[in-house]
Amino acid sequence: MSPNTNYLESKNHYPILDGLRGVASVMVIFLHVLEAFTYGNRFVQIINHGYLAVDFFFLLSGFVVAYAYDDRWTKMTKWDFYKRRLVRLQPMVVMGSVIGAIFFYRAAGPTFPLIAGTPVWKVLLLMVIGATLLPVPIPMDIRGWQEMHPLDGPAWSLFFEYIANILYAVLVRRFSKRLLSILVFLAGCMLVGYLLFGPQGDLIGGWALNGQQLFVGLTRVLYPFFAGVLLMRLGKLIRIKHAFWWCSVFLLVVFSIPRIGNEHQLWMNGLYEAAVVLFVFPLIVSMGAGGSLHNARSARICKFLGDISYPLYITHYPLIYWYTAWVEDNKQTLSPQPLLVGLGLVIGAILLAYACLKWYDEPVREWLKKKVLMRRA
Repeated sequence: MSPNTNYLESKNHYPILDGLRGVASVMVIFLHVLEAFTYGNRFVQIINHGYLAVDFFFLLSGFVVAYAYDDRWTKMTKWDFYKRRLVRLQPMVVMGSVIGAIFFYRAAGPTFPLIAGTPVWKVLLLMVIGATLLPVPIPMDIRGWQEMHPLDGPAWSLFFEYIANILYAVLVRRFSKRLLSILVFLAGCMLVGYLLFGPQGDLIGGWALNGQQLFVGLTRVLYPFFAGVLLMRLGKLIRIKHAFWWCSVFLLVVFSIPRIGNEHQLWMNGLYEAAVVLFVFPLIVSMGAGGSLHNARSARICKFLGDISYPLYITHYPLIYWYTAWVEDNKQTLSPQPLLVGLGLVIGAILLAYACLKWYDEPVREWLKKKVLMRRA
């Protein structure tokens, strides 16, 4: 190979899956904006199941990783795989941590009582740690939510995705379809058991460094990620017209269904979420992967949503910390003024994500590809 040739050029993407990832990311932003008005009550969420977008992301990731790398292991090592995943994901992890540090003190107040007493040196230390994606223990909490990534909460899901990627590279990539099916079945049983018999009746959680939350995080990642790998290997795609639009509608409906049952009927909501993660999400991915884009407008929409999906997801939450503190400290209700502010936050988060994509993420990844992913013959 020439020293100026990329080692293992990227394959073509599934454009509809890229677009669906963007739809789910935007829904996450609306969930978090409206969540501020629930004051921590999980039974009155407005976009109640929007948090399942994370489980949808895990399924997409497993499908895409298997598509991109399953047939390349004779041409690369595990370290080549790790480097490619780090080049793809880590730059925005760094940016999310930096943005979290910039906005940290903006959320000071009764909602986050620890902020005011946190020295700058500690914020900078946690910014550096957050840039590595290493989780921090609960005693290092600087906000009051006991997050493993207190400057950028959503980074917890990247932490578990990295774990799934390592498991795939070390072990699961070698599995036959039968052995992989057994793993997916067992992970599905683990998921269903937690949802039906666990303490919450939902999949909310995974972001703290303690036994219970680590169990939730592993439960959330193992089934969807490796179900995505299995789905790609089986190749059972569903071909329908206007797949992107139908799949987007299905996602919006799934995320917007109100919570089912009350605190005495946790199993009812757990049953709904189990059905969504085990069956509905794979169905949507099968339709998205099997669909085609037949007009330029849909292609442009999918590309834009796909491009901003990851930057939007990993950079929006520092703005949510500020908005949540403003809503709760001032006892705001669902009235026009705070909703307009929330809409402005959504627009601002999208603009911030796009700026990070074009001025930071894409140039940095291109530079890293030349420095890290190219090799001499």
